[in-house]
Amino acid sequence: MSTLSNGRTKPHEIVERALELSTADGCVVIADEESSANLRWAGNALTTNGVTRSRTLTVIATVDGKEGTASGVVSRAAVTADDLEPLVRAAEAAARGAGPAEDAQPLITGTPASPDFAEAPAETSSAVFADFAPALGEAFARARAGGRELYGFAHHELVSTYVGTSTGLRLRHDQPNGTLELNAKSPDRLRSAWAGRATRDFKDVDPLALDADLAVRLGWAERRVELPAGRYETLLPPTAVADLLIYQMWSASARDAAEGRTVFSRPGGGTRVGEKLSELPLTLRSDPAEPGLECAPFVIAHSSGDDVSAFDNGLPVPPTEWIRDGALHRLSTTRHTAALTGLPQAPGFGNLILDAGGEKSLDEMVAATERGLLLTCLWYIREVDPATLLLTGLTRDGVYLVENGQVVGEVNNFRFNESPVDLLSRATEAGRTEKTLPREWSDWFTRAAMPALRIPDFNMSSVSQGV
Repeated sequence: MSTLSNGRTKPHEIVERALELSTADGCVVIADEESSANLRWAGNALTTNGVTRSRTLTVIATVDGKEGTASGVVSRAAVTADDLEPLVRAAEAAARGAGPAEDAQPLITGTPASPDFAEAPAETSSAVFADFAPALGEAFARARAGGRELYGFAHHELVSTYVGTSTGLRLRHDQPNGTLELNAKSPDRLRSAWAGRATRDFKDVDPLALDADLAVRLGWAERRVELPAGRYETLLPPTAVADLLIYQMWSASARDAAEGRTVFSRPGGGTRVGEKLSELPLTLRSDPAEPGLECAPFVIAHSSGDDVSAFDNGLPVPPTEWIRDGALHRLSTTRHTAALTGLPQAPGFGNLILDAGGEKSLDEMVAATERGLLLTCLWYIREVDPATLLLTGLTRDGVYLVENGQVVGEVNNFRFNESPVDLLSRATEAGRTEKTLPREWSDWFTRAAMPALRIPDFNMSSVSQGV
């Protein structure tokens, strides 16, 4: 086998060799080559930076039997050529020791090979911060002069995924993913404001502009207003909307809905597909080719679960509208659960976009508010009741009081209790859709574009002492 400049065997050759070694009736091999670079800072100064690289190999073996097809999955990191045969044999042993897989389907065939399948993996490096780092240094100087401290981190990763199967698939996808989180604090640490951005390459991130916005928010927080728990007209910024709707999508399995276990279950049986969820013209969609939010155009499944099947590896992922013009249009399905529920195939989502036709910026929505709350972000979101998708969580890093179109001060934080499905039904206005970083789920999901939403009666269930 040939090697890369770092001495490791080329990933496509690892995939080919694993498939050659397989004696199972079917085999899927997934090689993930990941590189990452990061910067961290505190008190207006860089503290750490670094670059890492890693490899993970997943082998999925399938074995046919009289009662059906069984599967075995084994994943290992830092795999070399010498590790291949034990890994393949372990997956085969796992398959032979398992019962028939409920989601068993013929492995995918017929998808054209990726033209770059045999090429070396893409890699990131500290060079991704070439323009960002000097601008960050300028932001440090400006913050220092303005009497505030900046904390945060920038992270960029690039994952090259190679998928090969015994049925002839040879697919590859390169996924860049970057996140920036910037927190500004007053010197006494009593005031705090946060901003975050998702990016593919850090060329569209301006730390000076973010610092300017945070300076305004710290200024708002110089006046403190204590408010009790209650229902308030509330402006949810795009990051908060993203966090809520990502959780909603994670709960949008067609099978779970058909079995009566989720908010998308129809009373008396079946699902709520076709039901109107909002009077606003909301369209919630996913599209692997969405500019700036590009993601894998085929299924990459390292194992099977409620809404993903290892047998579907390589299945094309088309653009999908989950909500169309305010009505529930699709629930997520594998080939297996689509057949079970009678619903169309709708593989899981790699990005999420909410379009509502709004044109106003968040600032313009604030200017049109007589009295209400402006949130910064949500965190520590947890599910309370799956039947209604009731969620609870906390506000963080700034809740502001708006009166007569102006922010007049910062209020205390709250715990909230709300269902995103119910919020969509009560939303009275949606702003302009923009790319955003979901703060709560940024370790798992970053590719989102959302509008701000106006909720006339958001439920702040109790006062929180969080910051």
